[in-house]
Amino acid sequence: MKTRYLHTMVRVKDLDASMRFYGLLGLKETRRVENDKGRFTLVFMAPEGQSETPVELTFNWDGDEGLPSDSRHFGHLAYEVDDIYAMCEALQAAGVTINRPPRDGHMAFVRSPDNVSVELLQAGGSLPPREPWASMPSTGTW
Repeated sequence: MKTRYLHTMVRVKDLDASMRFYGLLGLKETRRVENDKGRFTLVFMAPEGQSETPVELTFNWDGDEGLPSDSRHFGHLAYEVDDIYAMCEALQAAGVTINRPPRDGHMAFVRSPDNVSVELLQAGGSLPPREPWASMPSTGTW
C-alpha cells in the first residue's frame, strides 16, 4: 500500500489576510477552486518550486463562527527558511507578532491571522545567537 502526501488544510476567516500572511512566508498561490454549490473557496499555496507541498486555505463564504479558535486547527505548520533572522525581521516589519523569537538561531513560531501556529526552522543548522532576538521574550502561545 502506497501513501503520498497531498496537502495540509487550514480553515481561514479572512482569505485575503491569510494569503498575505502565507505570502510573507514565501508561499505563492498554485491553484484555486471556487465551489458555488458548497459556497467555499480553496486556495492552495506552496513555496516556489515546491507545488507538491501546499497548504490548502479553506474559506467558507458564509463565515465560520468557530474561527479563530485553536479547537478548529491542529499543532502547527513548519517551514525551513534560508535565514531565520531575515524572515522574522520581514514578518515583524509587516506587523506579524513573533510569538517565539529565534533566540537560538534555529527556531521561531508565529501565528497566521486565523490563529494557526507556524514554525520556522533555520536551514543547515542554527545561526549564532543575535540581538534583538537572543534576549526577546516569547509572546502569547504557539
